[in-house]
Amino acid sequence: MPAYFELLGLILPVFALIAIGAGLRRVGWLTPEADASLLKVVVNFLYPCLIFRNVLGNEALRDPANVAMAPMLGFVTMAGGIMVAFWAGRAAGLSIGHGLRTFAFAVGIYNYGYIPLPLMEGLFGKESVGVLLVYNVGCEAAIWTVGILVLSGLSLREGWRKLVSPPVISMAVALTLNATGEAHGVPTWVTGVIARCADCAIPLGLLLIGATLQGYLGKPKQLWHSKIAAGACALRLGCLPVAFLALAKVLPISPDLQRVLLVQAAMPAGILPIVIAGHYGGQPLMAVRVVLATTVLGLAVIPLWLQLGMVWLAP
Repeated sequence: MPAYFELLGLILPVFALIAIGAGLRRVGWLTPEADASLLKVVVNFLYPCLIFRNVLGNEALRDPANVAMAPMLGFVTMAGGIMVAFWAGRAAGLSIGHGLRTFAFAVGIYNYGYIPLPLMEGLFGKESVGVLLVYNVGCEAAIWTVGILVLSGLSLREGWRKLVSPPVISMAVALTLNATGEAHGVPTWVTGVIARCADCAIPLGLLLIGATLQGYLGKPKQLWHSKIAAGACALRLGCLPVAFLALAKVLPISPDLQRVLLVQAAMPAGILPIVIAGHYGGQPLMAVRVVLATTVLGLAVIPLWLQLGMVWLAP
């Protein structure tokens, strides 16, 4: 089993890229005007390339159980986390109109992409990364249905429309090629171009995360709220990981899917709620407080949960 500092070494480059992104924004090299176009490139082109590269020809995804169970577990864990955080926030005194909806949304949405992807590849290899990406389809479904309903009260129909996106289309094409046996028919030069584009997805995405956070760091006193920070960390990095690891232990799932749940259990809150909260009438500052508190503590706690989970799930 990897030692604590070995696991920390896998995580530090991720946080370093986030810090570099914040630094680039601070010196004016990565401007706010560039954010929207770069985000579209990452989400609509580079990330689909990443999905295609890791799903196409993936042996672990020839197992129908992985293809069916992975998105189901992604949906259940994400939607369940949002609802648990909603009830916990209400019990702690938060109310609708005063941050409860955004708190639940931000705490429930763990970082299911940019941090776990390099971790999964470093710890378990490409096949497990492919299972993670299929799992993430369920996470996306939970965000744009249950999550949006909790955050804004919009209808489910409004959220479902978001699921028809380039990442989901890329996933569907790659899985179809696997199922039909045509994966090996894709020309080598095509997969080579896709692989090079895929290599850019995570670094550029992390730089954008850092740049986005930098916009909130100018007023540090607003970012800290002891009650919010304590509640978010207790849920996201304390209670919910126990539930994830329990599911990984008791459910009849493949080792690859167990590893996905193990890594996702250790994740802090994701950056996505900051952007979505502002768009759907939430409170972005509340989301920033949750993200920063869980991310800072997560730097120390993620390796501990990974170690504990490996022991817990060992055959």
